[in-house]
Amino acid sequence: MKTIYKKLLFLLLLLPLSILAQNTLNGVVLDKVSGQPIPGVNVNVQGVTNGVSTDFDGKYQLSNVKKGDKVVFSFIGYKNTVVNFDSQKALSVSLEEDSNQLKEVVIQVGYGTVKKKDATGAVTVLTSKDFNKGPVTSADQMIQGKVAGLQIINGGGSPGVDPVIRIRSGSSLSANNDPLYVIDGIPVANGGVEGGRNPLATINQNNIESISVLKDASATAIYGSRASNGVIIITTKKGKSGELKVSYNANLQVSEITKKVDALSSTQFRDFVAANGNAAQQALVGSANTDWQKEIYRTAIGTDHNIALSGGTDNVVYRASVGYANLSGILKRDNVERTTLGANVTGNFLDKHLKIEFNNNTSLINSNYSNSGAIGGAVGFDPTQPVRNADGTYFQWLTSPTEINQLAGVNPVSQIEQQNNYGGFYRSLGNVQVDYKMHFLPELKAVANFGYDEMSGTGYGNTAADYRNGLKGSGYNNSYKNIESRNNKLMDLYLNYNKKIESIATQFDVTGGYSYQDFKESKHKSGYNFENNLTTEELFTPTRINLQSFFARTNITIADKYLVTMSYRRDGTSRFTPEYRWSNFPAVAVAWKVNEENFLKDVTTISSLKLRGGWGITGQQNIGNPYPSIPLYLASNSAAQYQLGNTFYTTYRPQPYNSNLKWEQTTTVNAGVDFGLFNNRITGTIDAYQRTTKDLLLFTDNPAFFGFSNADNYNIGTIDNKGIELAAEVVAVRTDNLEWTIGGNITFQDSKITKLTTTQDNTPGITDVGGIDGGTGNYIQNHQVGYSPNTFLVYEQAYGADGKPLDGIFIDRNKDGVVNADDKYRFHKPAADVFYAFNTSVTYKNWDMGMNWRGSWGNFNYNNVDSNKGVYNNILTRNTDLNNGVANLLETGFAKSNDLQLHSDYYIQNASFIRLDNVSVGYTFNQKPNSSSLVKLTLAAQNVLIITKYSGLDPEISGGIDKNLYPRPITFTLGLNVNF
Repeated sequence: MKTIYKKLLFLLLLLPLSILAQNTLNGVVLDKVSGQPIPGVNVNVQGVTNGVSTDFDGKYQLSNVKKGDKVVFSFIGYKNTVVNFDSQKALSVSLEEDSNQLKEVVIQVGYGTVKKKDATGAVTVLTSKDFNKGPVTSADQMIQGKVAGLQIINGGGSPGVDPVIRIRSGSSLSANNDPLYVIDGIPVANGGVEGGRNPLATINQNNIESISVLKDASATAIYGSRASNGVIIITTKKGKSGELKVSYNANLQVSEITKKVDALSSTQFRDFVAANGNAAQQALVGSANTDWQKEIYRTAIGTDHNIALSGGTDNVVYRASVGYANLSGILKRDNVERTTLGANVTGNFLDKHLKIEFNNNTSLINSNYSNSGAIGGAVGFDPTQPVRNADGTYFQWLTSPTEINQLAGVNPVSQIEQQNNYGGFYRSLGNVQVDYKMHFLPELKAVANFGYDEMSGTGYGNTAADYRNGLKGSGYNNSYKNIESRNNKLMDLYLNYNKKIESIATQFDVTGGYSYQDFKESKHKSGYNFENNLTTEELFTPTRINLQSFFARTNITIADKYLVTMSYRRDGTSRFTPEYRWSNFPAVAVAWKVNEENFLKDVTTISSLKLRGGWGITGQQNIGNPYPSIPLYLASNSAAQYQLGNTFYTTYRPQPYNSNLKWEQTTTVNAGVDFGLFNNRITGTIDAYQRTTKDLLLFTDNPAFFGFSNADNYNIGTIDNKGIELAAEVVAVRTDNLEWTIGGNITFQDSKITKLTTTQDNTPGITDVGGIDGGTGNYIQNHQVGYSPNTFLVYEQAYGADGKPLDGIFIDRNKDGVVNADDKYRFHKPAADVFYAFNTSVTYKNWDMGMNWRGSWGNFNYNNVDSNKGVYNNILTRNTDLNNGVANLLETGFAKSNDLQLHSDYYIQNASFIRLDNVSVGYTFNQKPNSSSLVKLTLAAQNVLIITKYSGLDPEISGGIDKNLYPRPITFTLGLNVNF
């Protein structure tokens, strides 16, 4: 008995020592690149099964750790980190992303998700680490230059301006060529409303989690009728469980103009008028020296703030944000104020069988639209005249002291300061999605998604009472107000069955359902003409478009090597008659993970290798007119009523329609390769595609005495698009303190019209497009079989021995002795043969730097500024006023503007370019080991440098016709990011 007591006493004496030997370890786990805390990281002692996970702030507390233990930190998407425990009380680590695991990332596709490694279509997904840094204010700016096959052209330098976005070029001639945008599961309508700006800017860029770009038909056909031009899926950030987390982002922007149109200076102008003008015109020359472009532009300052709060429990998580941006343009008075509200709540109930998710993004935008007509006015206004007269009034051209010269140009400063154009815009976009995993069959899930997209806007303004001195014909004191609203309602109902059958090593993922979407639009316009005391009002009948669809998709994965995707969608639209209302859109794709085969498993240099192939059909019915196939009548307004006696009767006019209109259909074949080499230090994709669009929807001229208008919509032709896309990323250096990544993409593309015939007599059709300034009703582009869409149609300019163009002399190409329209020929096109992008980023300890370049080759512009303002008679038009011209007229000596001169191939200029899009440098401040807060400063510049042979203001012009582009400024940004 004494022996037992002695042993117990000995154990009691050892107990304090054993307790002292057991330690508690605290710390925080951070992302090595961003410095942000990572929640959910597994922390345990090597060889021990139980451990802990970091909380929402990345903090952990691990008990029972002994000296000499190895502590393992692991999390999906990151490399495991093992640290020897040496009795330290605190241990904070930074985890490094594992490129191998990152390939397992789940990406959004139509009505579901798929692992990136299992994707069979041409899909690119971008997350926060891929987005462009700097003064971005919308989703399109975040991904510009980042995706092969995706071309984004900003509409100029105004803040919030609409971009032109094309995925694999356009598939149509007259129908909409924009991609389909899906925001948090809601396919939204293209375009905005009166008083609004870029609809993509209504989603605060700080709230965007990821953007997926679906390019080929096998990926997009599940969206059927609206996916011919690709799909862009935008997913906003969601909450995560843990304590309240606050994130604050802010930036200060300063913008400056870098290049102006080469208008004649006051000295050049005086010399020109003295040498070429008559006595009356010479007498009109003033004594001032005014740079009108300098007068209308300014240094613009903008600010952008966003604060977000997130947190939650295991069952319910939330995220809410509010943002405010006040951005000014370099054109005086141009300004946009944006307030955004975002909210997400996600709940998991019934032992995680029931998931309910609520999303809402609301924005309020107020705009001061400075009169952009002043941009062209500043180039063409007499530089020898003052901004203001001696009495303080604006200088204007008059025919007498009491009569304005209505043919003369308007003082561009007065256009800005005396004409008011405002806009108010509201958008609310939201949805509720319910996912229920059946208790009796967990592999089967029912999903119901109810969403809406509501937009309303008002554009309003007026002119000052003393505009153009308040004289007759000046339009003084006039006012207008335009109101527009659009409402989009969505209901998606579908089932998903996902099960792996182990006996045959095959995974089945089957989805099928129904989609209902309804679009309504209403407009109202009114105005007041003070001079005539006339109130005008234009009422528009509300319009409605309804789309209904049945869809199904099956993903089959065999032995984790062989992948098959099949989808089918049957779409119906209210735009067409019942006979042509419905259409079918099938697709199929296959993929082979070659690296999973035994003959490659031991080849360590090949990390991943997947071959893909796909075929599919998508549709198009969006031609603007909501009722193109239905016979309708237009009621006359008050100014067009028929009077009989003292009574005025409303008359009705038949509207044009085509009851034979049907779906435009695009068939796409795609072949691709995804690869990773040397532990994924080198990754990339290669895609080759061919798209054929038949039954092209084209708005074109009617034959004489046919129909109720000069033109109507027809299914009239075929376009072939083909291209090759290459994208790659190389991690050139990766050490504990330094990482250098180089990436880029290049796209080769070609489009040809292969058929274009009228529906009446099946004769070849020729359609002129591309209206230009100068003369009346002039076009510079043309659609014709065998050529790219919008090819330039011009006369061949003759040149002298000195290489200068000969005024009024053109080549008689058909040698019939006369130069006329029969001598026009097709010369170049606005679409690039090649466009590309290059980016590089370097991270060194707490520093990071990024740089992005973009460019194109083979695209041409028509320089309409030179063709319109580069002739003598533009300056010396009348004896009552003078206009300025551009320096090009001193080079050409062209005397007058006419059809031949305006359509000279001299003005078709090479617009290839290389642009340094943005540069950014950031520094993350060191934090205390146990702190989860983060402070980062970023300095960035946008539109830094451009290299081009193009003589105009900027070669990057959508559509290829350079008129009066709002200059793109260089913008410097100082950004602050704080998380705590």
